[in-house]
Amino acid sequence: METSASTTISRPSPIATSSGNNTFVCLLRFAWANIRRRPERFVLSVLGIALAITCVTVVRTISSSFAITGADSVTDVLAGSQLWAVPAAGVHYDSTTQALVADGPAPAIVAPEGWRAIETLSGTTSINGTSVSLRGSNETPSGQAVLGSEVAQRLGVHDGDRIVVAGQDLGVHVVGAGQSVTVSAPLAQSIVGNNGWWTVYAPAGQEKSRSLGSTFGGAVGLPSTSDPSVKPDPAGAGLIYDTVGGNGPLTFDQKFSALFSGKVTSSTLGIISIIGLVLGFIIAVSSFLAAVQERRREFGIMSSIGLADEVLYFFLVESAVVFAAAYVVGVLTAGIAVWLVIPGIATPIAWLQAAGMVAGFLPAMSIVGALIPVHRLLQNRPVDLLGAR
Repeated sequence: METSASTTISRPSPIATSSGNNTFVCLLRFAWANIRRRPERFVLSVLGIALAITCVTVVRTISSSFAITGADSVTDVLAGSQLWAVPAAGVHYDSTTQALVADGPAPAIVAPEGWRAIETLSGTTSINGTSVSLRGSNETPSGQAVLGSEVAQRLGVHDGDRIVVAGQDLGVHVVGAGQSVTVSAPLAQSIVGNNGWWTVYAPAGQEKSRSLGSTFGGAVGLPSTSDPSVKPDPAGAGLIYDTVGGNGPLTFDQKFSALFSGKVTSSTLGIISIIGLVLGFIIAVSSFLAAVQERRREFGIMSSIGLADEVLYFFLVESAVVFAAAYVVGVLTAGIAVWLVIPGIATPIAWLQAAGMVAGFLPAMSIVGALIPVHRLLQNRPVDLLGAR
């Protein structure tokens, strides 16, 4: 007589047997059901986190804009040269003209044989009621004004037009993408005086030498550095910035742009934005803790039938939905705010860079935001959760 072996068949949970895609759909449906149950909590959580994300995105957009502006402005000044000799008073970035401007007379330099040094006068002036960066060069003929495309756009002029600078009628020649108007040296001197700097080109074959700054500086009697954060000694004769030398993977332009960006992120505005982001995270965690407290019996039942892990997944997806919605609202709000308040500084590229940076915070915040309340929940025995009222 044959005896059949009895087989015990256990029925796994629906979530465990479903495919990965169906599992995610189930989790989303669960999260959406909970959101519909308490829509006011969802809205308040999203708005609180979105406000924090808006603050961070605005600050990071400004920071990225200054970084881009810093790199563009120094690239415009250097024009391919290897050394930049600035006055003892230094230079500064003028946000009105969106260009670098000299704060004092250029140092006295006699270039050694083989080196080519070009003196550029620098200051600001007003053309048609618009403040612009004015530069003077011996290489610009009288009767002509060389404009970058960006300043030409601000002034509303095109190649071949004419503008009046200090009472002189000049023909417009648009070259490059800078923010400066370059005129002849005598005309510039009559407007900005002797303020300016030198750009220096190394002898042929030595353009990549790491010792250009010290070599040229020793020949003309000026100190040199490859660090743009170093300021000239006001009591000295000037300072040479070596754009080729220095250690590390960053170029001089990148270091200069990082210096611009750091001024924003390390400012009071930057600190406030970080505090806002922390407060937004606290709001999210508080909201999830309240949701856990309300649904203790529900999760107690799930834990008692072996679905404790699923509780974590539910909250992970729910927190992800909250943070994703807050991110979209916060980033879009930041873009609108920047466009309305400071359209001249912020750019779409800077906004996208800021949005990408903020997006890097979301996965960690979402996971931690779910783990903290769920961890507290799972510290209790299922029977304790079932007995909760």
